[in-house]
Amino acid sequence: MDNFLSDAKLKALLQPEMISQLRYQYQTAKPFPHIVLDGLFNKFDLGDVVDSFPSLNSHWWRYDNVLEKKLAKNNISEMSASIRHFVNELMENRFVHFLEKLTGIEGLITDHTLNGGGLPQILRGGKLDIHADYNYHPITQLDRRLNVLVYLNENWNPEWGGNLELWNKDMTVCAKSIETFFNRVVIFSTNDDSFHGHPDPLECPETESRKSIALYYYTNGRPESERSAPHSTLFKRRPCDPVVPEYEDLRKQRAVRRVKDDSL
Repeated sequence: MDNFLSDAKLKALLQPEMISQLRYQYQTAKPFPHIVLDGLFNKFDLGDVVDSFPSLNSHWWRYDNVLEKKLAKNNISEMSASIRHFVNELMENRFVHFLEKLTGIEGLITDHTLNGGGLPQILRGGKLDIHADYNYHPITQLDRRLNVLVYLNENWNPEWGGNLELWNKDMTVCAKSIETFFNRVVIFSTNDDSFHGHPDPLECPETESRKSIALYYYTNGRPESERSAPHSTLFKRRPCDPVVPEYEDLRKQRAVRRVKDDSL
């Protein structure tokens, strides 16, 4: 199988003027460093990934509480050959090198366990409240630095919702709302203030779902200004969200739980 990201396109992206422009766009983006790239991968090969997405009858991790209602799968041995090939390509040196040049974060390390990542899927009524991700890998103790989200939603109707929301660190403003269309890639830096999520229940038909592939990248150490004690996912309440005791209790429990206990 050919590369999902062709050598010619990758070479063009890495041309000094182009990668300099992309890095500036990434590093100056608000509310935290991020970039949205459309059409990065071969659409026909990525279509094969969609076609071989695991059925709902296969084994999924199921999260169903006031903070999140979603499905997830991170066992790569249970995925199709097409998905395995795509995931492995996103962990190859050529793609990691591109990420380093794009973001300015050197020494990125991949996670072949796909801890907390892999294949997220959200059905009708599902959601993922605004949050900042866990900051240390529970096994390697490496610092989590970067998220790469590849969306697989063909023929998606914007009225169904499912936008990825990026919020400022004070949780007063949704600074950006990103539609999650097919072959759209969102790359962003992760720290204690990179609040994001899909907080409104999905309104797609029962026959549809919000599909994506999520990979996370790490470094051995991070800037001192970004360091904090190990933590799991930090969920936040939006100004428009009602104060619900069940929500507040669960959010506080999750905030104090150490990352080694986190299964997300």
